[in-house]
Amino acid sequence: MSDRLTRRRLFGLAISSALWLPHRSMAGAPFRLGLTPVFLDNDAEVIAQLRAALSVGLGRAIELVQRRTYQEVTGLLLEGSVDAAWLCGYPYLQHEDALALVGVPVWRGQQFYQSYLITAPDDPAASLSDLAGGIHAFSDPDSNSGWLVTASDLARRGAKPEGFFARTIFTYGHRNVVRAVASGLTRSGSVDGYVWEVLAMVEPALAERTKVIARSEWLGFPPIVARKDRIAAPEIEDFRSSLQAMTRTDAGTKALALLQLDAIAPGDRSLFDGIAVRMRDLQTAR
Repeated sequence: MSDRLTRRRLFGLAISSALWLPHRSMAGAPFRLGLTPVFLDNDAEVIAQLRAALSVGLGRAIELVQRRTYQEVTGLLLEGSVDAAWLCGYPYLQHEDALALVGVPVWRGQQFYQSYLITAPDDPAASLSDLAGGIHAFSDPDSNSGWLVTASDLARRGAKPEGFFARTIFTYGHRNVVRAVASGLTRSGSVDGYVWEVLAMVEPALAERTKVIARSEWLGFPPIVARKDRIAAPEIEDFRSSLQAMTRTDAGTKALALLQLDAIAPGDRSLFDGIAVRMRDLQTAR
């Protein structure tokens, strides 16, 4: 069975589960969750499965509000246009005074991931230093793995991306970073290691046209956050519970399987200490 057909079948099963819930009402205003294609890359079937799973857990409709950049999604959250958002550790820390953790995904048994530096398989580069003067792909200026890690690595050497690379581009999607390198549009790219590993399993023909030449330290996985002034609101508490209950429902386990995540669990600010260090290093260099 093809991966696409499997996803459609799973989505259908999730919808069936939602329709047969005996004691939960789907009435009322939908819960609004902000997303960006930087992370999920607009995969319509994964988005639909996530919506179905969270609707089952909450007992109400979920509206997934997508925007192109982290800046746009963060803005929606701060102004109250969405109830929560799946962001990145970098924008979370940029607005730490206003945002609080709702949950952090667990991937391969931990709430951490890495940033990967990728090139073409036949490229002789073995480290960041070897990429000077080439064209480089970033995912988003507010992405930890897709910008901050490489920018802070360069800052620690007294360099900046605009001076180190001949040119840089933002693809606004980690899969698009891989595509840029695989197609030869850029020599190298900074990409979310979780996304690259998932692609290596579901789109091996694409991932195999790149190679990983460097991995960062382990850093806090992109979290789900809400505004601090609403963190104790009943709808946010219900949402938190529904995230943690995903491992206990058919719809939730199917959504997690498509995302290749183990669970979504409570998270602690200390998970993001490594990102905070990189932010300070970058700011100091400026």
